[in-house]
Amino acid sequence: MPALALPEVLESVHRPGTSDLSAPGVADLFGLQLQDLAAIASVHRNTIRTHPNTPKLQAALRDLMRVLSAMSVVEPNQDRALFLIKNAPIPTFRHKTILQLVTEGRTDDAIDYLESVSSGFVG
Repeated sequence: MPALALPEVLESVHRPGTSDLSAPGVADLFGLQLQDLAAIASVHRNTIRTHPNTPKLQAALRDLMRVLSAMSVVEPNQDRALFLIKNAPIPTFRHKTILQLVTEGRTDDAIDYLESVSSGFVG
């Protein structure tokens, strides 16, 4: 069970020669199909291949990395953290998952929730 080392994870999804994240790398990290990642980012699936530096796509990739960072405080095991982001329903948010919140554009709400959990509060 690998511990989540965020600097190494970020480097593994860095698009070489740019300051961008790699959409295929992030999709692979989260176990997502590229078309699912495109849906999360609200971009056409071809955008991932033809315009990977599109601000909307890069913002969505950063949001996914932000929630992974926040989750790493709650759950330091990388595999478990990724599993929880994708699958754990949160009663406070009508039993939606962190990934569903990110898809809805509610990344800050998801991070606030994770920070409250890591502080000992449960909502």
